[in-house]
Amino acid sequence: MSSSRQGFLRHVKLPPGLFRRGLNLWPPFFGAGVRVTRVSDDYREVGVTLKLGLLNRNYFGTQFGGSMFAMTDPFFALMMLQNLGAGYVVWDKAGAIRYLKPGRGDVHAQFRLDKAAIERARKATARSAKHEPVFHVAIVDDDGETVAEVDKTLYIRRQRDDAKPRKRATRAKA
Repeated sequence: MSSSRQGFLRHVKLPPGLFRRGLNLWPPFFGAGVRVTRVSDDYREVGVTLKLGLLNRNYFGTQFGGSMFAMTDPFFALMMLQNLGAGYVVWDKAGAIRYLKPGRGDVHAQFRLDKAAIERARKATARSAKHEPVFHVAIVDDDGETVAEVDKTLYIRRQRDDAKPRKRATRAKA
C-alpha cells in the first residue's frame, strides 16, 4: 500500500498539547469516553483514561471490552511515527487483548516507547525491509490492578521514493 494513503496529518508536526486535544475530540474516542490525559514532549509517553459511563457499560455494568481495546488502538503507531519522522510508513498490523478481570470503574493505560525500540526500527528498515515489532500495555483500574493486557503489532518500513500507488492485482474469476 502506498504511504501517500496514510493521510495528510502524518506530515504535520503538532505540539503534544494540541495533539492530545485533537485526539480527545476524535469522534471514536469522544463517543467511547476515552480521554488522552498526557502526551510527553518527545511523544514517547502517553496516558489514557476510560471512564465508566452509561454509554460504555456492557450488559453486566462493567467496562465494555471493545471500548477498552479501542483506548489502546492507535498509540504505539502514532508514537512511533512521531519519533521516526518523515520517510517512514507505520501501520497497526495486529492487536490482541486478554481480559483478566472486569473493569468495574475507570481504567487507565500508560504507553511507553523506548529509544531502543525506535533505533531497532530504524536499523531494521534501513534497506527498505519491513519491521513488525510487538508492544505491550496493561490496562489498570484505579487501584492499579491489571484488568486487561494488550499486545499491538506494528508494520514499519521506509517510505518508497516512488510514493505512487501500486496497481492492485486482480483475481481471475473461476
